[in-house]
Amino acid sequence: MSTDGGRMTSEQAWVLGLASLASFMMALDSLVVTTALSTVRQDLSASVESLEWTVNAYNLTFAVLLLTGAALGDRFGRRRTFVAGLAVFTVASAACALSPDIGTLIVSRALQGVGAAMVLPLSLTLISAAFPPRQRGRAMGLYLGITGLATFSGPFIGGAVAEGLAWQWIFWLNLPVGLIAIMLTVRRVEETVGPNIRFDQPGVVLVTLGAFGIVWALVRANAAGWSSAEVLGALVLGVALLAAFVLWERRTKAPMLPMRFFRSRAFATANPANFLVFASLYGTLFFLAQYFQTVLGEGPLGAGLRLMPWTATLMICAPIAGRWADRFGERWFVVGGLSLQTVGATWIAVVADTDTGYPELLPALIIGGAGLTMAMPAAQKAVVGSVRPNEIGQASGAFMMLRILGGVFGVAVSVAVFAGVGGYGSAAEFSAGFSAAMGAVAVFAFAGILVALGMPGGRPTAVAAPPRSTSAVARAASAPWSCPGPGRCPLAVPQAEVPLGRCPGCAFPLDEARTASPLTDVGDIDGR
Repeated sequence: MSTDGGRMTSEQAWVLGLASLASFMMALDSLVVTTALSTVRQDLSASVESLEWTVNAYNLTFAVLLLTGAALGDRFGRRRTFVAGLAVFTVASAACALSPDIGTLIVSRALQGVGAAMVLPLSLTLISAAFPPRQRGRAMGLYLGITGLATFSGPFIGGAVAEGLAWQWIFWLNLPVGLIAIMLTVRRVEETVGPNIRFDQPGVVLVTLGAFGIVWALVRANAAGWSSAEVLGALVLGVALLAAFVLWERRTKAPMLPMRFFRSRAFATANPANFLVFASLYGTLFFLAQYFQTVLGEGPLGAGLRLMPWTATLMICAPIAGRWADRFGERWFVVGGLSLQTVGATWIAVVADTDTGYPELLPALIIGGAGLTMAMPAAQKAVVGSVRPNEIGQASGAFMMLRILGGVFGVAVSVAVFAGVGGYGSAAEFSAGFSAAMGAVAVFAFAGILVALGMPGGRPTAVAAPPRSTSAVARAASAPWSCPGPGRCPLAVPQAEVPLGRCPGCAFPLDEARTASPLTDVGDIDGR
């Protein structure tokens, strides 16, 4: 899998590069759409509500199908599902570019979300399976750094397209990238599967409908009213279905998300901490470009340029934070990163006004951006490091789903706070609402600090569970073990002879830290 010196193999480099390329494509699409919305509204004569759904339709299908996408990869092959998702996303991008009206664009954006739900959790799964724990933080940092290149350039590209080209080009850009990613993935990435050969259909239905109810309530709350029957009914139904999903997963023999994951301290704390990271991130991103245009009087291109110092931190800080998390552990990078975001968001909330110059905001933007990009790779590493190697797909699906729900929650709450204090009537009115919304963003980050303090500290080290008796040890050592690799791998050995590195029968990547001891379980690794 890797050399003794920890250098990346060519196989690992291809996996990391292609997973990052897919993430790059989808991050770029998300940001260029945001900065081109005004042009889309004028060209298609769209109402504000319809324009909002060009963003929400993508988020809705993406969020509710994330766990399903991960489950499909575990059942039918991760590479196969990853490639299928890329194909769906690429075709949907062409449909967006060819849309003659706003309704077609909304449907095509929803289809893009379906493709993204198949790709993004599996991109994280492919990286996590290819890299052992001692390299995983660095790999995830590089993954986020490459994604950060899209985040860095997205506002500028979106502004340039909105002012100089037809808005359709923001979607045509996905076609060459998608086709290249598909061809190289088929040639360079090995097929792997997850631990379950059965597809958990009741679990898929329950979690999809439950997540749909919650996301629908969040995206409709500000338009229909937080206390409306539509919003409250969708929220109650969503929560009830997710509760039924938990009960089902506890009793089925082949769960799509084993509930024992939540007995792991790292999984149970890093996931909600990351939920709040993305609530703070998306709440900030939603309003910053609007503030630059509405209050500072910039055009789309000028707003995109002023966002670049903030977005550049993802490209610069994420690889460094990921590498250091390998050495020092994840907790303090999540706590420290959210602390910086709290400071940055509070700074903006205090100083932002109609006569505030961009240089007064710039230090706060850099501090907050650096904090968010410190926290993200560390939280990801903590989650996927808390489960067995063949369960990374399931953990990744849950992680990505909570991440998107965090973003939807952050936007919904910050917009509600904005609407309660300010509005779009004037620059002064918008500035007042913007300051209040940034205060809400700071609260999200501070709440994340409190959650992240519960994460296990230090580097993960495998330890054997205390045996009850000598006979228990003997039984565990002689118990049969079968390789969870692709297809019907013939390798079957006693637990005491489980190989390290890659399976000699099918080259499936096995995690040294978790196969070193036959008695080690998820909860026996550094309190995880």
